[in-house]
Order: sequence, then structure tokens, then C-alpha cells
Amino acid sequence: MNPRVPRVKVGATALLTVVAMGASALTGVPARAVPDASAFAPPGAEARERAVSGVARVLAERAGELRVGRGDAFAPPVVASGVRGLQYLLYRRTHNGLPVYGGDVIASTDSDGTVVHTVTTGQQSSLEGVATTPVIDAARAAAVAESQVRASREVGSPSLVVHATTTRPRLAWEVAVTGGTEQAPEALRVFVDARDATVIDTYDQVRYGTGNSFYNGNPVTIQTTGSGSTYVMRDPSRPGLACGGQNGSPYSKSVDTWGNGLGTNLETACVDVLFAAQKEWDMLRTWLGRNGLDGAGHSFPARVGLNTVNAYWDGSATFFGHNPANTRQLTSLDLVGHEYGHAVFQYSGSNGGNAAEALSLDESAGDILGTATEHYVNHAPPLDPPNYLVGEDLDIGPSGVRNMYNPALQGEPNCYTPGSSSPGPQDHWFYLLAEGTSPPNNPPSPVCYGPSPLTGIGIRKATEIFYSGLQYKTAPWTYAKARIATLRAAKALYPKSCAEFNATRAAWSAISVPAQRGEPIC
Repeated sequence: MNPRVPRVKVGATALLTVVAMGASALTGVPARAVPDASAFAPPGAEARERAVSGVARVLAERAGELRVGRGDAFAPPVVASGVRGLQYLLYRRTHNGLPVYGGDVIASTDSDGTVVHTVTTGQQSSLEGVATTPVIDAARAAAVAESQVRASREVGSPSLVVHATTTRPRLAWEVAVTGGTEQAPEALRVFVDARDATVIDTYDQVRYGTGNSFYNGNPVTIQTTGSGSTYVMRDPSRPGLACGGQNGSPYSKSVDTWGNGLGTNLETACVDVLFAAQKEWDMLRTWLGRNGLDGAGHSFPARVGLNTVNAYWDGSATFFGHNPANTRQLTSLDLVGHEYGHAVFQYSGSNGGNAAEALSLDESAGDILGTATEHYVNHAPPLDPPNYLVGEDLDIGPSGVRNMYNPALQGEPNCYTPGSSSPGPQDHWFYLLAEGTSPPNNPPSPVCYGPSPLTGIGIRKATEIFYSGLQYKTAPWTYAKARIATLRAAKALYPKSCAEFNATRAAWSAISVPAQRGEPIC
């Protein structure tokens, strides 16, 4: 189907109505208007100035606790606005002019700019005495880093940093290396000891997901750039968001109607990607007060047509392949939300590290934010209504690839165990927090430990608490830290109520993440 659709001009851009579903789908629902940018009002300049000055006093007063020593300095903060007037200030540390990996400080403030909480990353000791002159040169460091990747494609320029997440801080070369295969791409950050060329640490920025083409109605409305006889699948109001093929260039054409509604059509796949990514941006702004995928007003490009059963985020873009039968692209609403959810995870708080628990929490973050996007859009039948299954429209089984109310049904653990590498436990925690154990309109959910039943607080509040806790992310990110961070978030978000705090705590306990030393109380 390829109906002619009238153009709606907005300045030099066009708001386009496109075909996103095939003949197997039924008639769509009316398109929703894109929310006006004024719907999100960040804290005023005075509140931001009070936040910055208040945190500066805390940094000075708590220098010993935060391990601030001679030669240390902090760059001006990266400020992320949160829900209910909260602000999160990320301070990047330097030592004798070199960036410190694992030395950041994160502070949160309330709507008045008053400091609520301050945390530091995994730095174990003072950095005084750390050498700042390398013994090995950048070329050798690059060669060592390149050896860590299969079939390397590109090696970035090494840069000197102080690596501070281990017991003994060390001078290191940080090198970005990409490579791997189409089925298993790699985008590594490698830290090479600048004195003896050993590999201190690595982390892979590629994050995986699974899904298929999700038909969002006929027609749907997306934003693209257009003028005269040239139209491009590039969002004019969400900088960085664009969609095209594997060569990296966004699709363009002389007419403003996109896609033919077939699951094998890559232009249609980009329709689904832009629709979902734009809705996720709107959800982040409306529900969470976040300005863009990176928190600073930017999104990231997408590439469709990956010739494999795969979809992933590589630290700077999303990539989407096809389902096993090669009849649909992996661009469902929740899957696209999942992949861009990795970007939100990456650009929240400090670096989370590359340990098993950090990776599982990252993967779960994609599930949670993809599910939140699906609930925000809130399709009505005959389209697929929101639920807590991920990728349920894949034709590889009736229930998709992940189940949040009972992860064990899809082969994932329901319960946390130390060193967990599965997203299942946090997915389960989120469902219990949002819906409880016996919700009236959703499936029942078991508990691993403690009393039952549990009463949920609703998906929007649960998303607020999850997201706000994520702003405290430090390396290494663990389930124990996530529990403490979300309890702090619940207390800050709802200072006059203990219901949300108690539900957050009960949900963590229910998946066997125990109480932690020093966690807040309500």
C-alpha cells in the first residue's frame, strides 16, 4: 500500500505521514501530535546556580571522603535534569591535567538547588604519587589494544588517563578499537598500562537486543527534514536522530511518503525506527524530564539492513538486522526502545564498567526503557497493547525473547545471585515495583524471598525511580548499588510519602537483593 498523504509544512521541515504496516495489519489509529518542546521546563538558572555552588561547598568540605588530593581538579559539571525538579551533577575529575577513569563525583539536588546526596565512583585511594609520564609510547599501546579485538577495523588515537577503579591507580593509555564480525561486532575501550603495556581493563560498548518489525498503525506520523524536492529521514527537532542503510547515510528521496509497508522493505524499517525513537525521546521528556537520549539534547543515528539476525547499540549508533526467516526487520517498538535505552544507560551517571552485573543491568535498562516507551505510546487493539514482554512479535515463539513478570519462562533467572549476568532479576524487580505480584490487569508474578503479595505503584512511578537511580551510576555498577540508588531516588522523589520507598525496597528484597549497609530509611 502506498497512499498519497498530504504534506504538513513546519518551516523548512516537513511533518510526514508514512506507511509503516503491511497488508496483514488492520487499520491504524490516529497519529499523536509531537509534544511541544515547551512541555518540558528545566530548572531555572537560579536553581542551577544554587546547585553548582552548593555542590562546590560539599566537594570542599568532604575532600577527604571523596579522595580529593593534591593535583586533583574537577571540570564544570554536566547537569542532567530529572523529574520533580531534581538535578544530577556529574563532575569529571582530572589529576595533574589528565582525565581520571573512575574518579567522577555525582551529586543530586532538589528543586531549590539544595544538595540531596553525593556519591563518588570506584576510586579506592588518593591519586597522589601516580606517575604522569608514560614509559611505553602511544604506538605500542595502540598495538596492544588492537590485539584485543578480532578482525580490527579502526584503532583510535591513544590518550593518557589515570585508571582509578582498581586498588592501585595507574597511568594508562585509553584506546578505542572497533572490529569483530557482522554477527558479533566489537567496540572496545582498552586501558593499557603506560609503564609495562599490560591490559588493565576493557569494556565493550556494543549492547545487543532482539526484535522484529512492529506495525504502529497506518498511517503513522514521523518527523523528517524536507525542502522543495528533497526529503531526508533525519529528525529536525531531535539532533542526531536519522535513519538509513549500513553505509551510514540517511535515506532521502524526492517525495515525502516513506515505505511500502512490507517487512522486508528497509525504508519501512526506518519508519518504524524513527517512530519509536521519537516516541522514546518524548517519553523521556514527558515522564522523566530528560532532554534527549544523552541528557543534553541529542540523539543518535540508526542503520537498518544489517544482514544477520541481530540488533545492537555500539556506543554511538544503533544497528538493526532481520528475523530468522528474513521476513521482518528487527525494528519493533520495544526493540528500538531497548537499543536506544542502552544510550540512556551509557549517558546517565558515570561509566558503569564492564563486569557481569554491570552488563546485565545495562541490558535490563534497555528492556525497562523499551517497555516504558511501549506503555507511553499505549497502542490500542487491534494494534499490540503495551505489556511486559520484549520482542513478543518475533516469529520465533509466542512470547518473544524476554518476560519481565516471570523471566524464568524465557530461560532467564527470576532471582538475583552474586555476579548475575542476566537481565532477568532487574526486569523482575521492575515488574514487581510497577505492578506487584497479583495485578488486576497483568499476569501474576512470583517472589524469590520475603512476604507476598506486593502492591505495585504503576509503571510511570516505577520508571521515575529506576531512571533517577540510574543517575547515581558509578563503576562498577552492581545490583547492590542499584538497590541503594533507587531507594535514594524514591526518597528524593517522594519526600512526603513512604509508600514508593517501601515498594522499591520490597521489590529488591523479593528478587533476593538483600538490604545493604548504609542504605537509606524512610
